[in-house]
Amino acid sequence: MHRRTTEPRPGWQHIVEEQGLIYPLTRHPDGSLRPYWDESAYYVFTLPEVEALEETVEELHRMCLAAAGHIVAHDRFADLGITDPRVAHAVAESWHRRAELPTVYGRFDLRYDGTGPAKLLEYNADTPTSLVEAASAQWFWMEDRFPGADQWNSLHERLVDAWRDQARLLPPGSPLHFAHSADDELGEDLMTVAYLKETAEQAGLETDWISMEEIGWDPLAGRFVDNRLRFIRGVFKLYPWEWLTTDRFAGHVLDTLDNGGGTGTTLWIEPAWKMLLSNKALLAILWELYPGHPNLLPAHLDGPREGAAATGWVAKPLLGREGAGVTVHPPGSDPVVRDEPCCYQQFAPLPAFDGHHVVLGAWVVRDEAAGLGIRESAGLVTDEYARFVPHVIR
Repeated sequence: MHRRTTEPRPGWQHIVEEQGLIYPLTRHPDGSLRPYWDESAYYVFTLPEVEALEETVEELHRMCLAAAGHIVAHDRFADLGITDPRVAHAVAESWHRRAELPTVYGRFDLRYDGTGPAKLLEYNADTPTSLVEAASAQWFWMEDRFPGADQWNSLHERLVDAWRDQARLLPPGSPLHFAHSADDELGEDLMTVAYLKETAEQAGLETDWISMEEIGWDPLAGRFVDNRLRFIRGVFKLYPWEWLTTDRFAGHVLDTLDNGGGTGTTLWIEPAWKMLLSNKALLAILWELYPGHPNLLPAHLDGPREGAAATGWVAKPLLGREGAGVTVHPPGSDPVVRDEPCCYQQFAPLPAFDGHHVVLGAWVVRDEAAGLGIRESAGLVTDEYARFVPHVIR
C-alpha cells in the first residue's frame, strides 16, 4: 500500500459531476471550497494485499452476522439502546425471517497501513454512503489515467446481480420506490439512491422516486402511499432505522412492517435487522464473542477498561454518522465515562501517508466483498471534511 501524487485531469470537476458525483467540493469552516473528490493523489495496492483484505472483510461480515444472532438470541437489545419492546420485537422477527427479506449492501471502515492485519473501526450496514465515488467515479478515473491497471471494484456488477437475485422477494405488481431525505443539502444521499435505483433498473425492476418527506399515510386504508396516492408496497430508503422507528409515523411503520410474506404491508429495504450491524455496540459484542481476534480492537460498553490510559481509547456514540460525537483519548488520558451510551474502543491511530490520515471503506454486497473506497482526513477522526482518494492495483 503506497500513496502517490499525480496531476488531476483537466476539467476533473465537470467530469465527475457528469458521472453522478455532484458534490465534488466541500465547504470548510473558513468558507473555502476544497476538493472532496481528490485525484491529486491515489493509492496503489498489490493483488495479494487486496485478496487478503477481501478474505478479512468476508470473515468480519460472518462474525457480524453471528453477533447479530447472539443479540437476538440473548435479548441484548438494551445494550444497543433499543428499549422499545415493539422495536425489539420487529428487529427480532426481521432477523428470524431474514431469508425472506431483500438486503443490499454495507461498508466496513478499516484501519490498515499495508504492514499488519486490518482492524475493524465500524460497520455501516444500514445507510452507507460514498457509494457513487467508490463504484463509478474512481473506476472511470482509472480507465482514463491507468488503463492497464486494475481496481478492487466489482460494486456495479454485484449490485445489479443482487437486485436480480432478490427480485423474487420483492412485492409483485407495484414499483419499488427509492427514497432519500429532502433535507440532504449536498446531494450525496440523493445520488446514492439514484445510483442504486439505476442498478435496480438494470436488473429489470420497475422503480419510482420519492422523498421520505413525501411518503404519506392513508388512514382509511391503513397504508403508506406515495405522492400519487399509490400504495407503497416496497421501498428502499436511505434513512436510518433509528429515525424510522422514532419519528411521528413510527407506529404506522411497526404496524404495517412486512418482515417477509405479508400482504397489505410495506417492505423496507434495508430490513430492520440491519439495525444490529450499524450500532457501535456491535464492536463491543464482537470483542466479547471473539476476544483477541487479529482484526478486532478491544471494545467495551461500560467504559474504558484497566490499562486504557496506557493505550488510549476512542469513545463512540452508539449511533452517529461521519464521526459525529467521536472523541479521541490518546495514551496518558484519564479514563472517563461519558453521560451518553458509548462504545469505548482501544485507540488505534489512523495511519498517516504524507501527513494524511487514511481509512479504508471496504464494501460488501449481500455476503461478498465487493470493492474499496479510501477517505483521507487531516485529523484522527474521519469527518465531514474528509476527502475521497481513488486507488489502483498494480
